[in-house]
Amino acid sequence: MNKYRILLYYKFIDIEDSEEFTKEHLKLCKDIGLKGRILIAHEGINGTVSGTVDQTERYMNELKLDNRFRDMIFKVDEANEHAFKKMYVRHKESIITLLPEDDVNPNEKVGKYLKPKEFYRMLQREDVIIVDGRNDYEYDIGHFRGAIRPNVSNFKEFPKWIDDNLSEYKNKKVLTYCTGGIRCEKLTGVLLDHGFDDVYHLEGGIVTYGKDTEVRGKLWDGKCYVFDERISVKINNTNEDIVIAKCTHCGEESDRYINCTNDDCHKQHICCEKCEKEQEGFCSDNCRQYILEHPERDARLRLKEKANMYKRYNQNHEKAKEVISKLNKNYSA
Repeated sequence: MNKYRILLYYKFIDIEDSEEFTKEHLKLCKDIGLKGRILIAHEGINGTVSGTVDQTERYMNELKLDNRFRDMIFKVDEANEHAFKKMYVRHKESIITLLPEDDVNPNEKVGKYLKPKEFYRMLQREDVIIVDGRNDYEYDIGHFRGAIRPNVSNFKEFPKWIDDNLSEYKNKKVLTYCTGGIRCEKLTGVLLDHGFDDVYHLEGGIVTYGKDTEVRGKLWDGKCYVFDERISVKINNTNEDIVIAKCTHCGEESDRYINCTNDDCHKQHICCEKCEKEQEGFCSDNCRQYILEHPERDARLRLKEKANMYKRYNQNHEKAKEVISKLNKNYSA
């Protein structure tokens, strides 16, 4: 049995004392021993945290003691270890940011929710368009079959992208989806504001769809990008599961995202294991040349420092093994 859990959750709810609540919430998370990333604003909370089974159970119980969050829905993944290195709880103007002129309140305007089985049936209709509500690099590693790729790298770009690319589809039903459901809470409102009348979104997001025992992730191709140490997770739990992304370097099928070895680039790029070794983790020849000129910005230095620390203190846990294995296997420098 896995010893850890990863919790994904959000709620749009008025938090009048949001700055003070942020400070109190950080203390709570640290006292419990969680790691993760939580955003808090006057409009609500948006978080992903990891911890042991006991720690995550305590956190969920503590949060539900607050009347504002007593009906909070948590999406739970089993894990072998923490999915984050540290614990961040940050106060923001918004938990999902749009430009002021585009912003919408999901408690006042939102699309129609679809359960996984309903969404699966709608995916197969001819009178719909499927709009991915995530960033372009998330789409590239995995998406619903037939979904339109958004040419955006930031959620704030969606309103303009909608006007530039979707205006001809206003007579269609619009299906939207995102990782855990939160971005579609606002995206559907934006679509309604831009003249789309029949707008739907996948309740609970992609991760909930993949866990549905009947649907089992059908009609999803590739992996789902996640914003933690896992990078991506499997969604399609049928024999239709395929790899759709291609290695940046050789063009072979791969669904591995890695960070560029150049710390001043750190670009996430799709790279197969063979090319990671041959290219030493660089995303381009330019980054390789940059490190020859600025060797102190080589990410392998951090790996070596970590590996030396683990050896110095005779640490043999899973993270230590992972760091040492990666250093030995992939990097010759």
